[in-house]
Amino acid sequence: MNTEAGDVLTHTVRSDEAGGRVDVLICTSGLLPSRAVAQRLIERNCVRVNGQTVNKRYKARGGDRISIEVPLAEHTEMLAEEIPLDVRFEDDWLIVLSKQAGLVVHPSHGHWSGTLVNALLAHSTELSGAAGDERPGIVHRLDKDTSGLMLVAKDDDVQRALQSGIQQRLIDRRYIALVHGRLVPDSGLIDAPIGRDAKDPRRMAVTDAARSRQAVTSFKTLERFEAGAVDDGYTLIECKLQTGRTHQIRVHAAYIKHPVVGDPLYGRKRIKEDLGLTRQFLHSYSLSLDHPVSGEHLEIRDPLPSDLLSALDSIADRSEGRTVVGQEVLAAALTPAGSPSACSLLDDTSTSAEKTPATPTEG
Repeated sequence: MNTEAGDVLTHTVRSDEAGGRVDVLICTSGLLPSRAVAQRLIERNCVRVNGQTVNKRYKARGGDRISIEVPLAEHTEMLAEEIPLDVRFEDDWLIVLSKQAGLVVHPSHGHWSGTLVNALLAHSTELSGAAGDERPGIVHRLDKDTSGLMLVAKDDDVQRALQSGIQQRLIDRRYIALVHGRLVPDSGLIDAPIGRDAKDPRRMAVTDAARSRQAVTSFKTLERFEAGAVDDGYTLIECKLQTGRTHQIRVHAAYIKHPVVGDPLYGRKRIKEDLGLTRQFLHSYSLSLDHPVSGEHLEIRDPLPSDLLSALDSIADRSEGRTVVGQEVLAAALTPAGSPSACSLLDDTSTSAEKTPATPTEG
């Protein structure tokens, strides 16, 4: 059984399990707590065998791959938990925080507690419910092992405004990633649709399948590193989301044959090439938006955390130099948290030179 990657469970039927009804097998294998829950999800087409929906009487065969998409509503009541939060900005309307790697954003199968949502419930009694009771305040998500900045709404109207801003590409979200290999161009655009991987439901993939959705990522090269004895070099890039698909940057990086260093799902999975990292080198380092209530321009930068800095330090002697963009971006990305350049609030009276307007293609 596998409980990684969001709300999808997978199980490959063993020979000793063959011949049993799929609803019974799902229960006895521990995938779901009861046969009734299994039947309910089968009826809702949340259960697939080898990529195809089945009825509850389907007789499993050895080697069948069962996948289950578990809706959040199947979990129990969420509780407030005292989990430390790194808040970078907060007022009566919204929160901007830096999520640490390893923290799941909201409850899902296998992660009913210890999530960011549990921490937020302890931090504030005022959280938006516009996204449903299961995700109070959550405007957008980061993968469990992706670190960095996230938006949280305290008010329903604010949540709708922020989500609309993301959809209309008015909120500027940027990430820093270290990828394998030497990227030649100084900038580029990856426009490739993403959908669930037909062979492995834990993964997403670039696909033209009917349920895939448009996904667009732009990138700029910040710094290149020469090849070493056990690797083909590295490239540090800034990625800008123009859409917001699950695992988007990670999938797009793998698609162009430059997977994110340390990525356990889409990467090379070679510890030496991954510079000792056990999670993807991907960090949400920049958010820029106009406050939906006050109109003030909010810019927040979140420097790279220590594990990612250590990985960079280990190859510093192989640097081929930073690009012009890299010099500017890394000056902020390597600035200690809490310094004036890491967080700034600009009001509507700021000059155009002081303000950094959100681009119309952000998403």
